[in-house]
Amino acid sequence: MDRISKYNVVHKLEKRSLLIAINCVAGLSIFFFGYDQGVMGGVNTARSYVDIMGFGHWDQGLRQVVIDNATLQGGIVAVYYLPGTLFGAFLGGWFGDRFGRINTIFVASIWAIVGATLQCSSQNHNWMICARVLNGVGTGILNAITPVWATETAEHTSRGQFVAIEFTLNIFGVVAAYWIEYGTSFYGDGTSDFIWRFPIAFQIVPLIFLAAVIYLMPESPRWLVKVGREEEARYILGRLRGETGEDQYRSEAEFQDIRNICELERKTAKRQNYWNMFWGIGSGKLHTGRRVQLVVWLQIMQEWIGIAGITIYGPYIFEIAGISAEDRLWVSGLNDITYMLSTLICVFTLDRIGRRWTLYWGSIGMGICIFIAGGLSRVTADAAPGHKTGPGGAATFFVFLFTAIFGATWLTVPWLYPAEIFPLEVRARGNAWGVVGWSIGNGWLTLLCPVMFKALGEKTLYIFGACNALTIPMVWALYPETNQRTLEEMDLVFASDSIWTWEAEKNFKILKEQNPQLVQAARRGQSVVDPETGLKHGDGGAVRGMSLDPTAGGGLGSGIEKEGGTTEHR
Repeated sequence: MDRISKYNVVHKLEKRSLLIAINCVAGLSIFFFGYDQGVMGGVNTARSYVDIMGFGHWDQGLRQVVIDNATLQGGIVAVYYLPGTLFGAFLGGWFGDRFGRINTIFVASIWAIVGATLQCSSQNHNWMICARVLNGVGTGILNAITPVWATETAEHTSRGQFVAIEFTLNIFGVVAAYWIEYGTSFYGDGTSDFIWRFPIAFQIVPLIFLAAVIYLMPESPRWLVKVGREEEARYILGRLRGETGEDQYRSEAEFQDIRNICELERKTAKRQNYWNMFWGIGSGKLHTGRRVQLVVWLQIMQEWIGIAGITIYGPYIFEIAGISAEDRLWVSGLNDITYMLSTLICVFTLDRIGRRWTLYWGSIGMGICIFIAGGLSRVTADAAPGHKTGPGGAATFFVFLFTAIFGATWLTVPWLYPAEIFPLEVRARGNAWGVVGWSIGNGWLTLLCPVMFKALGEKTLYIFGACNALTIPMVWALYPETNQRTLEEMDLVFASDSIWTWEAEKNFKILKEQNPQLVQAARRGQSVVDPETGLKHGDGGAVRGMSLDPTAGGGLGSGIEKEGGTTEHR
């Protein structure tokens, strides 16, 4: 208890007010992520930036920037993801599991401040490339650990809402970046460095604030249990859930679940590094290899369903619709605002309809929109002058609708799911694999999209539409539901040797009955634990007989897996 600072807000706030404080601070990290993603869109068209980086020039006749070296332009953007955020994710996952969630967020904030400082002071493209990689590492660390901290402190009944709110702030960061750049574009005669240096430098502000307040926040009680600091964990969990009446019983039940699952994980699997996690080596019934594959491909498909393509191709649709260059700026900004507001739908639906149904309706809606937008783009391009406004306006509408549906569905779930499904022993490293998938998907498409659109035009959108259709059976068959389940129940959900969701659900029901000591917090309204002793009523000692093998029957002494249970499973 002495290790918790007297200035920590956990001593002053409790329950909902404490959760709101955590959400606001986690939201700062996610806001920075969104801002940093959005800022390069405007920077890439700044006259001074293009001249200094040496990949284009200003055409006085056209009154616009002309790109001479698209590879260099795209490369400066892409190195942020590959190797930047990819390496940062691995580093953040390892650091977060070893040194805690709070320490990791602080280190990442300082790292990102250094990267942003180098970016806004860049004097040539080599300097900028190095700065982008460094900044990407900082972002990767934050993305690997912030969702984990958020999910480990939230209640299982509102965990989705908790993270969805943060991703509303993520898109607010994108919107803020766009409109700040829109404002600076009017500065002077358009040749000043201020037009692009100030928007890049602005991201330092939330990072400084994040670094300043993070040590006033409570550490994850789950990480504290993992490293043996149980007294602190019990106190923080009590402040998060309540310390009186029925709240006290629920808090203690959740604490016991965490302690029991931590013990079971250590008995079930060998210590996991990234290599072993990827291949499922030594994970036994925890099946970490399967979980890694699920989160990596979910993040890759988040990009391939078309949001990157719409972001790149949208301005062209606005252009052929007859929208002037000046008006296209505010139309794009309005699309970003619609995008941000649409994320609020997810806040109110994600914990009601679940992760799977959120992805289903998102894929169906976006697939329809992107096919129609592609068709209308061709009709508009082929239409005679004076007849482009109708189909062009309709294509613009479906760009807006696609973006809104993405914000309400696929934006949040691929970030939430990795933070939910991994064992406590490797949760930060598991979430890091999700960031790796996002880095691969984003970096891949950043380089491929210009080439694809140049070769295929609007037909590229049909490829993204087909990817939307593909995700529906993929999610149905392979991705178990996590909604309204505790983080401790996830080990039971993924204990099946089968990859199919229906087999996982059957196995989960059996294990849930055999291991009631692992699902106490999910049984709302039951006073199952004596808060004074931390023991189940009627128990005389520590819980024993836990197993992830349904054939073991949950009998006494079955807590350590049979030799066959420690084989390598994917």
